[in-house]
Amino acid sequence: MALIHCNFYSETLGVASSMDVIIPQSSFSQRQINSRQKAEGYPVLYLLHGLSDDHTIWQRRTSIERYVTPLNIVVVMPAVNRSFYTDMAYGPKYWTFISEELPFIVKNFFHVSDMREDTYVAGLSMGGYGAFKLALTYPERYAAAASLSGAVDIAGLVKELHEEYTKTGNEAIITDAKLIFGDYLNVEGSENDLFYLAERVAKSEGPKPRLYQCCGTEDFLYKHNIKFRDYCRKLSLNLVYEEESGTHEWGYWDKKIQSVLKFMFE
Repeated sequence: MALIHCNFYSETLGVASSMDVIIPQSSFSQRQINSRQKAEGYPVLYLLHGLSDDHTIWQRRTSIERYVTPLNIVVVMPAVNRSFYTDMAYGPKYWTFISEELPFIVKNFFHVSDMREDTYVAGLSMGGYGAFKLALTYPERYAAAASLSGAVDIAGLVKELHEEYTKTGNEAIITDAKLIFGDYLNVEGSENDLFYLAERVAKSEGPKPRLYQCCGTEDFLYKHNIKFRDYCRKLSLNLVYEEESGTHEWGYWDKKIQSVLKFMFE
């Protein structure tokens, strides 16, 4: 495998951007080009970071490169700062970037397939929200999506932050929510609400992505994950859910990303 640190200009964001990419490497000694590389291109997994992280975090905190080596896939890890994978009310259009511009750039730079059955997305915490948002907004593009300890109930989360702000008067508690969503108490039922998106997919006659969701039982987002799991089951969406003892930390995610890869590629 090769690890590529890629710096490029984003027209959508209007700024230089970064992504790390893991890509299969063909054999020089055997002068052998991988059959997948010669044909339609590699399957691609977009692997998304959390609120306090960046595009380097998956390599630094997990063994993701080692885990994907036998799978013959490309892994794309982009940076989106603290955007919650949205077109921010007071900030750049990160949703347009991640959903439209980035796949175009990846296809242009690397030999990846653009077929639905070869396109996957996963993420942790904020990135778990982003992964489900991508797959549920564009089910015709993604075969499967995975959320690890995801912020899957964004409306519930911002309401909790608002309640804490009301008690303490600490404006910093809701700064991100205001910058991202603007009128943040009206997230429910919007294009940023995974419950709304899940119901829309369930009612549609189009393709429906396979979903994988996991969360540690001691995680502060556990109750949000249970709520979303139960809602998906009510909608009869194809959701695999796993839970075990664990908190919001990298030891848990390093273990569960291996389960994600098995779910997606084996």
